Amino acid sequence: MAKKALCKVKESSIHQRGLFATCDIEEGADIIQYVGEKIPKEESTKRALEWEEQARETGEGLVYIFELDDDWDLDGREGDNPARYMNHSCDGNCEAVNCEGEIWIMARKAIKNGEELVYDYGYDMEHFLDHPCLCGSDRCIGYIVREDQRNKVRKLLRGKKKKKGSKKTAKRTDKKDKKN
Repeated sequence: MAKKALCKVKESSIHQRGLFATCDIEEGADIIQYVGEKIPKEESTKRALEWEEQARETGEGLVYIFELDDDWDLDGREGDNPARYMNHSCDGNCEAVNCEGEIWIMARKAIKNGEELVYDYGYDMEHFLDHPCLCGSDRCIGYIVREDQRNKVRKLLRGKKKKKGSKKTAKRTDKKDKKN
């Protein structure tokens, strides 16, 4: 007997489409497998760079690749993979787990019927400005960055604001001096 789907793709306020619970889901439950084409690292890097360029032009989703191990990745962009529609949240209710070479989306906490299924994409902060976050959670810092690096990004952003503010003040002062 086929297992009832615990989620479906619907319109999302975070990013066009998302994955939503079709029933109440218990904490720790396996929700859906993230499936796709198993590809070597070299091909993964090539595809990611091509998609990045395309995404800048179109605004489409960027990354559908999960790391499986040191040699292989999983490209979930093609085929029947509803899990690829899961959006990032700085306060995710799910997590992606690599279980013996398979990627499973699991509930981090109890999830109510109709709630959007979201997880932390785990992006490194290296290019955080390229990945704005629209999750709207209380914990959101405005960029898609993995949890253990968010404080570093906050500090960088505070530093940028201070520098911008002091430059504006200096410019205004210069203009006043020229008028006198």
